[in-house]
Amino acid sequence: MPVSAVATDSAVCAPLPVLGRDVLVPLVTGGEVGYAALDIAASAPALQRVWDDVAAYAPYYGSVHRGAGYLSQLSTDLFENSRAEVARFLGVREGDQVVFTRSTTDSLNLLAAVLPADTRVFVFETEHHASLLPWEQRADAEVTYLDAPRTPEQAVDTLERALAEREPYRHALVCVTGASNVTGELWPVRELAAAAHAHGARIVLDAAQLAPHHPVDIAQLDVDWVAFSGHKLYAPFGAGVLAGRADWLQQAEPYLAGGGASRTVARRADGGVDVEWHTTAARHEAGSPNVIGAYAIAAACKALTEAGFENLVAREQHLVERVRAGLAEVPEVRVLSLFGDDAPRVGVLSFVVRGWNSSHFAAALSAEYGIGVRDGLFCAHPLVRTLLGAESQAPGECGAPEGAPGEKSLNAIRVSFGAGTPDEHVDRFVRAVKELVADGARWSYRTEDGRCVPDTAAA
Repeated sequence: MPVSAVATDSAVCAPLPVLGRDVLVPLVTGGEVGYAALDIAASAPALQRVWDDVAAYAPYYGSVHRGAGYLSQLSTDLFENSRAEVARFLGVREGDQVVFTRSTTDSLNLLAAVLPADTRVFVFETEHHASLLPWEQRADAEVTYLDAPRTPEQAVDTLERALAEREPYRHALVCVTGASNVTGELWPVRELAAAAHAHGARIVLDAAQLAPHHPVDIAQLDVDWVAFSGHKLYAPFGAGVLAGRADWLQQAEPYLAGGGASRTVARRADGGVDVEWHTTAARHEAGSPNVIGAYAIAAACKALTEAGFENLVAREQHLVERVRAGLAEVPEVRVLSLFGDDAPRVGVLSFVVRGWNSSHFAAALSAEYGIGVRDGLFCAHPLVRTLLGAESQAPGECGAPEGAPGEKSLNAIRVSFGAGTPDEHVDRFVRAVKELVADGARWSYRTEDGRCVPDTAAA
């Protein structure tokens, strides 16, 4: 079974207020329209409540830790209370640590840096680059890349066989996503954790796309670590989290050496220095902490918890069903999937359109309808290339006539939405897809620096 499902039979709630909901953008065809932000898998708009909480604190901003002044003490309390709020949000276990980082990428690079020597790492090729690439930076780590599974059950079986074939090992780590940033599909995290632990391995969950959409409970999922980013959790200001077991974090050298990570520093008689490092989360938080980023994450955690994930999931599934039903009415559209059309997923879908260059299609959605989506390989190149297979579309130049002899797809289009997305935005998206496929673009486009852009000479 995928990540624990949340009941969706409650009444669908209203979208949560987010910044940017009233922003107007120009259309190449004339006039303005309210911007439909449907690229939240990349960065979600800030929740209005998060912004208000940060704005209320901003006049009191001060240095964190060791400052004797009132604002420093207040900021220190806020920073540590934010850590406690994140711990509650994730359901951390006694003895776990919550480390503030810059992002999911930073969190997983931190974990890679603290791996014990000669650790074997197992990771599916379907991962985002943030969780696919950090392990290669450790020259003493052996990395096993697993082929893309086609069912959740196959994912578990593939992992079990790989772990068994590589035994014995002293240390092993499995890295897996909770929800794909390409297909939105939920992965069987609890079952993968059980398989990992049965073979003496640990597991880290990349929850970048899961945490904004579903509850994430470390103890319930039985994972060893969780990593996620604030900017995908409706919290701006560039902070992230690595939470979980403390032993590897405490035993390793600090991720960064500097103030805050050290407890004491003393000169030696030979001219060098002796350092005693902290054994708390501060060990890997050297430098002046991003207190506003940490507070923004905590504020988002609290806001989502109080809104109720049961309601949020119900609303999101309502939007997923509207989009999928609309796209299913367009034969030229193929939605990408690993586990099949009926697989549970969050509000992330990627697709290709027969006869269209994906960059051209995305550019037309933006320029002619005020809809922001993403085209490309979504920092998950092996997965997207596996999913595209032999699908064909128009050649690389965005100005090529539709229906021209095609090559294999080079990229795809991704639409993503969440707690702040109104029905009108997804309805406009579905309508735009149908109109573009049926009638073509109303404007001319050209290729500039490898991307399709409106041709201003056509004005």
